[in-house]
Amino acid sequence: MKLSKKQKKWLARILIAAVLFVVLEVLVHVGAFEGRRWWIGLLFALVPYLIVGYDVILKSLRNISRGDVFDENFLMMIATFGAFGIGEYPEAVAVMLLYQTGELFQNYATGRSRDSIADLMSIAPEMAFVERDDEIEEVDPDEVEVGEIIVIRPGDRIPLDGEVLEGESLIDTSALTGEPVPRSAKCGDMVISGCVNGQGTLKVRTTKAYEESTVARILEMVETATEKKTRVENFVTRFAHVYTPIVTIGALVLALVPPLVLGGGLDVWVSWIRRACIFLVVSCPCALVISVPLGFFGGIGAASRIGVLVKGSNYLEALSQVRTIVFDKTGTLTKGEFKVSSILPSGGDTSDEAKDALLELAVCAEYYSTHPIAESVRAAYGRPVDAARIGEMEEIAGHGVRTVADGREILAGNAKLMRSRGIEAEDPGTGGTVVHVACSGKYAGTIIISDTIKEGAQAAIRDMKAAGIRRSVMLTGDRREAAEEVARRIGIDEVHAQLLPGDKVDQIEKLMQSGSGSGKLAFVGDGINDAPVLMRSDVGIAMGSLGSDAAIEAADIVLMDDDIGKIAQTVKIARKTLGIIHANIIFAIAVKVVILILSVLGVANMWMAIFGDVGVLILCILNAMRLLRRS
Repeated sequence: MKLSKKQKKWLARILIAAVLFVVLEVLVHVGAFEGRRWWIGLLFALVPYLIVGYDVILKSLRNISRGDVFDENFLMMIATFGAFGIGEYPEAVAVMLLYQTGELFQNYATGRSRDSIADLMSIAPEMAFVERDDEIEEVDPDEVEVGEIIVIRPGDRIPLDGEVLEGESLIDTSALTGEPVPRSAKCGDMVISGCVNGQGTLKVRTTKAYEESTVARILEMVETATEKKTRVENFVTRFAHVYTPIVTIGALVLALVPPLVLGGGLDVWVSWIRRACIFLVVSCPCALVISVPLGFFGGIGAASRIGVLVKGSNYLEALSQVRTIVFDKTGTLTKGEFKVSSILPSGGDTSDEAKDALLELAVCAEYYSTHPIAESVRAAYGRPVDAARIGEMEEIAGHGVRTVADGREILAGNAKLMRSRGIEAEDPGTGGTVVHVACSGKYAGTIIISDTIKEGAQAAIRDMKAAGIRRSVMLTGDRREAAEEVARRIGIDEVHAQLLPGDKVDQIEKLMQSGSGSGKLAFVGDGINDAPVLMRSDVGIAMGSLGSDAAIEAADIVLMDDDIGKIAQTVKIARKTLGIIHANIIFAIAVKVVILILSVLGVANMWMAIFGDVGVLILCILNAMRLLRRS
């Protein structure tokens, strides 16, 4: 248990007061302060009381001077003053001693929860080495301009986002992604700020200014993560503001009204004042006020340790209620890397020679095209084509291409292109992007191009369902057949295909209306066109590593390594957080209500009151601290 300097001084005060309290108890037990020596007992008791509780009194008086009367400091001060007034010196010291012990425990627990979030703050780079006029200058990262060359030595933290120009190394991304396995970086690769360079020296051309870099955006998210309160936190805050004045007035009524109504001597007054003091001690709402935000700190910290940034505790609360998750397809469930998955020559000829001949026709047709589909066809062919073979080429918008190669007309495109030329295209009956090929007016066959599904996507969907997600939906602008094939392979429940970017927002609206009353909806996306959908959904989840800036800014939760498998983990963390918080609220209120009733009836004593306050606080803190363990 590592304590700060302030906490060590705090602990020392508690230990000194505890020793003096034990001595006080012994002296009271042997009757050292009986009769006229009561004032000696009072003076002796004031020493440990003031050692351990002077700051509580000062805070209370300071708050009273500002008009903020009713808080836990005021309750402790009035309750202990009352105990002194009726001669219960050991009880007065015990109340303050145990209250301060609980406060120290709470301070330590809150510090640990904050540290679990603040650990990310260490990713901030302190300097950058810039190559200027053949010399290396050491400057602040925010002084480096876009396009300048920075040198990253082994062991240095990468100060800005950029593209590797020279060198090769392994990059430690664990501070951002929570993954221990380093990533390779070589010429042409992009590197992001906040990560640590491994063994090799890299020269990197910066692509973003510091304030727009990954590390700057992360730090901003972390700093504002605890500012957005949940409905539970707002309820507790409002509850404490109303509850504290009520119980203070209730204690005053309890101390004054029964003796006045029932009559009696000094013993009756002392008895009812004692009940009022017990009432004040047990009524302190600190267990609620502390354990709720502490629980959310722990939940956000637990998520950050697995590489997931939650921008506020309100989003963690909303995620715990999510029952429907909607995914964008390309870049989220699939890599956006198109590859030839099937080559189907006409006439059913499945020989390698027939497949190679069909692929060669397609390469000739797509020779000058820069479309990703053309690039995937060329990659599958794997051999150069003599440019002298290729003649005129024509792009036919929405249909495909027409090319003359070796004196033959070659068509490559969709079924509409084939029909427009009077050629009957065969239906391959499979998903993926279909490229029909014809040569000299005759149908030659079909090439199927599929987007590559991300590793672990199927397991991620399965884990989400195990975590309580009832419905998974995919939205895409791709062909229905291709989308349904991806959904079938991954395990998605529902598909909406051939959508324009604007259609996705409308579809989210419909899904939210159809699922009204059955939990909240989360959307997972990565592209700039996903930003409006991320903002409209109950919870927006963005890919932080490869995702666009607009998507990350619009999202409520950011996956720093694009691993959708961590969504299920984060949902579990969110539900565990809310479960612990609700358990703390119910437990604290139930115990306090019981002891409050017993104090009014004269059954409860001061030690029961101390348990109802400090004991409940410590138990609630211990419960909340379970979130600090890796989930």
